[in-house]
Amino acid sequence: MADQPRRPRTLNDARTEAEAAFKRTTTKVAEAPAKQAAVPGVREQVTLRIDQDVLEWFQEGGPGWQDRINEALRKAAGK
Repeated sequence: MADQPRRPRTLNDARTEAEAAFKRTTTKVAEAPAKQAAVPGVREQVTLRIDQDVLEWFQEGGPGWQDRINEALRKAAGK
């Protein structure tokens, strides 16, 4: 087979190639944010679904039930 002539470039092809080259050289790779160290004593508000009977068991002890749940979770996490 004889060599086939290349298709002539059009303005759109050149523009597309130039835009792609520009994008490759100017696009920065996103870096993962640095993990922040946990500050002791600082708490974060979250939503947590707990079975009703478990929640009632902690609440039966009166005020401080959230602290007791936190303590139980710390023990389970090995901290």
